[in-house]
Amino acid sequence: MKLGMIDYGRGNLRSVINACRTLGHDPVLVTKGGELDALTHLIFPGQGAFGDCMESLNRLGLTEPLRQWILAGKPYFGICVGYQLLFEASEESVGTAGLGVVKGTVKRFTSKDVKIPHMGWNALTLKHPDSPFWKDLEEHPYFYFVHSYYPCGVEADAIAATCDYGQESFCAAIQRGSLLATQFHPEKSQHAGLQLLENFLTR
Repeated sequence: MKLGMIDYGRGNLRSVINACRTLGHDPVLVTKGGELDALTHLIFPGQGAFGDCMESLNRLGLTEPLRQWILAGKPYFGICVGYQLLFEASEESVGTAGLGVVKGTVKRFTSKDVKIPHMGWNALTLKHPDSPFWKDLEEHPYFYFVHSYYPCGVEADAIAATCDYGQESFCAAIQRGSLLATQFHPEKSQHAGLQLLENFLTR
């Protein structure tokens, strides 16, 4: 296995790199499309605004190679914005197209009874608890979230887990073949997060 991590120059990759190293995997940083060819697994740890991240991918020539990697069914783990960019568009950056490999639009929380951003630990409801991605995790595992936006209109067969926040229940993770993507941060989620990363890397 050769693990790559998308480095688009805007996010702090250190905590995800450290989590992977804890599991015995040392990722290489990917800054151009041609570097994907030598990899077997890919992680996209996103931080920042939807539009800024897409602009960086376009500037680096990573947008189409990344889309083709995912459409080819190769192992991909998207985290936070690396999850949101899989969808078609976002209210955060109107007019900017996402990767569009999964149907849905990213929208801002609208409940007035919750704090925005959604920050802290919250439990998941797993839609496919027998999936290898969720091996050795609790029935309702807790993960750490930091976000103000989440995808809506997600195709039902892609939803891997949901999460309740105030009056809203949102899609907190998707899976399709070798694709796994989460709104929460596994690298900040202690044992559960390390277990999820290990499940992805050894699947």
